[in-house]
Amino acid sequence: MATGEQLKALIRSHFSDDSERFFTSALQIAAHEAGQGHGALAHDIREMVDKARRARGAAVLRFPKEMEGLVLAEKPDLPLSALVVERDHLQGIERVLTEYEQQDKLKQFGLSPRRKLLLIGPPGTGKTMTARILAHELHLTLFTIQVDRLVTKFMGETTAKLRQIFDLIQQETGVYLFDEFDAIGGERSRENDVGEMRRVLNAFLQFIEQDASDSLVVAATNSPELLDRALFRRFDDVINYSQPDDIQRRRLVENVLGVFRPTRLAWKRILLMSDGLSHAEVDKACRDAIKHAILDDRPRVTSIDVLSTLSDRKKANAGRR
Repeated sequence: MATGEQLKALIRSHFSDDSERFFTSALQIAAHEAGQGHGALAHDIREMVDKARRARGAAVLRFPKEMEGLVLAEKPDLPLSALVVERDHLQGIERVLTEYEQQDKLKQFGLSPRRKLLLIGPPGTGKTMTARILAHELHLTLFTIQVDRLVTKFMGETTAKLRQIFDLIQQETGVYLFDEFDAIGGERSRENDVGEMRRVLNAFLQFIEQDASDSLVVAATNSPELLDRALFRRFDDVINYSQPDDIQRRRLVENVLGVFRPTRLAWKRILLMSDGLSHAEVDKACRDAIKHAILDDRPRVTSIDVLSTLSDRKKANAGRR
């Protein structure tokens, strides 16, 4: 039987018309029942929640005309197991998930879950993937803010758009990703800065500090040195990403190849060839190797496939330098 607190959370979310909180509470009850050995009941509850979510997700979210193209909405399907990062980073993300899923328990003691995250690291190291995984694991919509469309040349317009986004964050619970965040979070004292961008940054600082919604706000940047120092203390967690080491690259190759992975691979050569590549680049190389196998009507890739596609990625990198 569900605990009294779980039932109260379910009832509160129903009467406050908070469907996402209702779904989360129902899933917590399912997990509790599964732990009590009531597997069939837990399965039925999850099935009902999934059916309701699919029906709700099928409805098109309509943005105001002035926000069209500014915010992209999607329902990601990336599980936590797809993320290959250092153990302490993974634990940090798991902590965010746990606190969010059990936020009612925290709120009883006047505490709030981690909801505002700053992700820092080179391109392709898993920052955007993390936002997609958070949305999937929490059964939320991922809203990606097109920062290049947010910033305009007209005085006051960027701040007005930013206010609309934070209004949406309050009204529509989800995971909100500000990618390439340094475009609006740049240091206010930079000599080449203009007054308008200082006003935009000040507005963002004010909006994020006042935000008390149930949404997750995720900002990602490749250039933390450009960020204003005041931003860092507005986030609940700052997670630093780096290029994958040998162990992470091996796990990544194994994960992506999946059923196409042969019994044996030339791991020493593969790890040497993949050294210096990002998570995204290794992922793409493995998917290219799978394509080779499929087009050649082979059930497995070979070491030559993987080495060849990794080499292609390295050459592409060298060409960009």
